[in-house]
Amino acid sequence: MKKTLGVILLTLMVILLFLINYSFLDKAIQGFLIQREPVLVNRVIDGDTVEINNKTSLRLLGINSPERNEPYYNEAKSFLEDSILNKTVYLEFGKERYDKYGRILGYIFLDNKNINLRIVEEGFANYYFYSGRDMYSGDLEDAWGECIENQINLCEPSSDICASCILLTQDSITNSCSFSCDISDWQIKGEGREKFIFPEKMLRPEEKAYFELDLTNSGGSLFLRDKEGKLMLWKS
Repeated sequence: MKKTLGVILLTLMVILLFLINYSFLDKAIQGFLIQREPVLVNRVIDGDTVEINNKTSLRLLGINSPERNEPYYNEAKSFLEDSILNKTVYLEFGKERYDKYGRILGYIFLDNKNINLRIVEEGFANYYFYSGRDMYSGDLEDAWGECIENQINLCEPSSDICASCILLTQDSITNSCSFSCDISDWQIKGEGREKFIFPEKMLRPEEKAYFELDLTNSGGSLFLRDKEGKLMLWKS
């Protein structure tokens, strides 16, 4: 009788823990089942691309770092060099193994830490769901939220007085301020490389300025930056 009661209580506890920590357990189980492949990082190309095993190009999944000549390009590259260059790391593949350029797609783990997440947390990349969402997409969004909270690097807010009263839609910005805003060289960008730079213009109160941006392979988020590259607002 006591043994039966003990089994019942243990079962109930397991069920309760499962309900409370379902997402944690789900990831733990997936992590246990997923095989990670050890690779050597012998070159860092930029903040989201490295070379492994001497010849193979690897694109880090779920992120997009600045391109050459954009703010924080060098810092993003240096972050990866300091973190993983000439080290053996563990590669975890996503749903698609290669991108359209033939590069391997994957998440890099070092000391069981997801480097893709770390670079977003540090503000050297934004999340980018090129291949669709996967088990780390929510973590990447949380990492971006932490970056926004800490206001660092790519998440550093603009000091432009218009930042608090500009409205953003999928194809336009609207000046809801009571004064005109100089939008010259403001930049609107999707999760990927696509971007639009506004021409020289003073945007009057309640006036709209339209932009064209191909978001087909760029996720659903938009990032508006001032002429210095500081973040004015972002929309998911």
